Amino acid sequence: MKVLIIEDELHNAKRLKAILEDIDPEIEVLAMLEGVTESINWLKEQDHPDLIFTDVRLTDGLCFEIFSEIKLKCPVIFTSAFDEYALRAFKVNSIDYLLKPIKKEELIKSLHKFKTNPHPSYLGQMLDDVAAILKQQQKNYRTRFLVPVRDSFYTVMIKEVAYFYTEYRTTRAVMPDNQHHILSFTMEELEEQLDPEVFFRVSRQYLINNKSITRINNYFNGKLHIVLNPEPAEKIIMSRDRSRTFKQWLDR
Repeated sequence: MKVLIIEDELHNAKRLKAILEDIDPEIEVLAMLEGVTESINWLKEQDHPDLIFTDVRLTDGLCFEIFSEIKLKCPVIFTSAFDEYALRAFKVNSIDYLLKPIKKEELIKSLHKFKTNPHPSYLGQMLDDVAAILKQQQKNYRTRFLVPVRDSFYTVMIKEVAYFYTEYRTTRAVMPDNQHHILSFTMEELEEQLDPEVFFRVSRQYLINNKSITRINNYFNGKLHIVLNPEPAEKIIMSRDRSRTFKQWLDR
């Protein structure tokens, strides 16, 4: 079985590849792609795989932009984190869905489902139906936080936050005047709640507003040094794998 993985987080893509190969050594992962544009170009130039695993939300758009450009010739298994309503919609439409982090047992069930019906005649309509559902429930991204200040509360507007960072399991919002607010959210929760057009997770510790970027410097081995205002306490060095996705995010 030939498989294509579309996932903008390299560690998630590698983990999925490892589980697939552990389940069945004959599974061949043809490529691990990161975004909409890259996937469209690959599918135009290469023979289509037997099965595609894709995250729904990629750095440069929703995966359905790929399917609107390419007439797909194989089934899709989605890997993402949508709410229960959307999950039911996937199941009803017989398009499988795996909640991250992907569990081996669930992946085995999905592969069995694929092998039982590898070429559903209604694939195109299913993709259209699920795309419509996702557009209807496109997130109303968070616009503000209510944070406690002494014996009162203070409203922090999201658009005014320069960046978020985590240290010692504590998450802080940093404002342009370098004022810090402690938040009761993990970075993963923030990443789900904030508009991906505005905020980008440049590392495990930092989630930045594009307006806070003052300079981007080349670093060693294809890495990038991101300079922010206000300047953080430590250098922000972005990995080589993440840097390409980051540049695509900025250049659109």
